[in-house]
Amino acid sequence: MRGPGLLLSFFFTCCNAWDEECVLGIVGHPLQLSCFYPEALNLANVSVEWRRNEKKVVRDENDNDDTLTGNFTLNLPAVDPEEDNASYSVIISARENRSLEACSLCVRVAAPFSAPELRWEAAVEDGPSVFQCDSGGGFPEPVVDWLIDDGAQEIPEGSVQTQVELREDSRLYSVTSYLSVNVTNNNVSCVVHNTLLNQTLTSTTCMWDVTAGDAVWHGPVVTRAKDALWVFSTALCVVVGIMVAVGLGYQIHLDRVSKRKKIQHQNRRDRGYRRRRQQSEETEVVTLHSWESNV
Repeated sequence: MRGPGLLLSFFFTCCNAWDEECVLGIVGHPLQLSCFYPEALNLANVSVEWRRNEKKVVRDENDNDDTLTGNFTLNLPAVDPEEDNASYSVIISARENRSLEACSLCVRVAAPFSAPELRWEAAVEDGPSVFQCDSGGGFPEPVVDWLIDDGAQEIPEGSVQTQVELREDSRLYSVTSYLSVNVTNNNVSCVVHNTLLNQTLTSTTCMWDVTAGDAVWHGPVVTRAKDALWVFSTALCVVVGIMVAVGLGYQIHLDRVSKRKKIQHQNRRDRGYRRRRQQSEETEVVTLHSWESNV
């Protein structure tokens, strides 16, 4: 009973002889397109081919064996985002130039998004706080929602700006969303939805007394441009100061080494002069003694 049940499962869930259904493929993963057509067992002298958007798909399987079993399965080694909404069909052609569509199905493609990264740009001069939410590597285009206190507080109109980019190298989506709002003792959440995968990813931060200056923030803080410039200038001055100090220290070290070498060289010259003078005096004494002996 297991064999017929499996065949019926293929027939009803994956492929119907006349109604197109969709199967879901995950980017980068293999996908099996199954088609079982029992009537093919009664056909002879026919050819079978898979078509993708009306174009023939090359198959490695033996068509004759497929005709004998009625199982026409196509294996895609790795799903690509370009396969999204592609239409596949199995066409059986007879010698009498008659053809029929054994199976028809479409392919939907999906890829999970990364966990949202939530950042906060602190308010300046009683202005609104800006929250930034980033996620990527997903497919199809996501839906981004913002929540304040889990939806208890309404998001002001015009306070959300969302930018979605389709990367050319991977053909996957990345999304950046901004929320500009005045908040104090609130929880702020960024929610990224992948409706095709039924995937919901949430990043939440808790804040207390933001305006009082003692906010508790769970996540990275993005400062304003002026603050960032001040930090950069300070860091640059520190680096330059360290480099100058190191340069001066190294120059002092070189001066000391040079002075030590000059002293050593002068000492060697003095010792050589004294040695030559002593040898000269000894030669003169020997010569004097020799002269006196001869006399």
